[in-house]
Amino acid sequence: MTTDRTPKIMALTTHSIFFDAYETGSDTLTTQKKIWALAQYCQSSDDFVDIVPANNNLTLYLKEPAQLAGWLPRLLDQWHELKASDFNSRHHKLATRYGGEYGPDIAHVAKHHNLSVDEVAQMHSSAKYHVLFLGFKPGFAYLDGLNPQLFTPRHAEPRLSVPKGSVAIGGEQTGIYPESYPGGWQIIGHTDFRLFDINAASPCAIEPGDTLEFVIQEVLK
Repeated sequence: MTTDRTPKIMALTTHSIFFDAYETGSDTLTTQKKIWALAQYCQSSDDFVDIVPANNNLTLYLKEPAQLAGWLPRLLDQWHELKASDFNSRHHKLATRYGGEYGPDIAHVAKHHNLSVDEVAQMHSSAKYHVLFLGFKPGFAYLDGLNPQLFTPRHAEPRLSVPKGSVAIGGEQTGIYPESYPGGWQIIGHTDFRLFDINAASPCAIEPGDTLEFVIQEVLK
C-alpha cells in the first residue's frame, strides 16, 4: 500500500524555493491539483515576484531574502492542510476544425489506430483536458486527458513550420501551437482561440490548472 510522503523543499538561492511533490505517493493529477492550490495560496501573498507551477513541482521567487526562512516551513504546513478540491480553475471551450488543410496528419493518425477520421475527431473532442503546466514556448499548454487510443508517435523529422493554432498529438500528449514554429507533432486540426497575447494584462489565456475541451466546428476529409 502506497502512503503519502513528505514533499522535498529546498532553497535554490537566497530569493527562491523549489517545492517538489513528485514522489509524494498520490496519483499525478491529484498531486498536480494540490500544487495549483498551493500556487494560488502563495499568489494571495505579496511576497513573491513570480510563481511557476510545473509537473508536480513549484518554483517560487521571493522579493526579499529575509522571507525565505519563514516560507520553507510554511509551505509544508500549507501542503498538509490543502486538498485537491481547494483549487479553483476556469474551463475553456475551443472551437476546432478537424482534418483537411487544418489537420493534414489526421488521416495518418486514423490509419495508425484503425479508426476513421470522424472517430479521431469525436474521440479527441469528447475528453476533458487538464492544463498540467505551460512550457516549450509562451502559451503552450501541456494537457492531461488524451484518450490512450489516440496515442501516436511524433514525426521522425519535424516540420520547419507548424501553423499557429494547430491542434496536434505528440506521443501521449495533445496540445495547441500558440505561434508558428518548427514542430514534430501530428497535426489533426486547428483552432482560432488565441492562446498568447504579449500585450494583454495576462498574456497566457490558459493557465496551469484550467480545463478545456475541443468543440467540433467541422470535420473535413
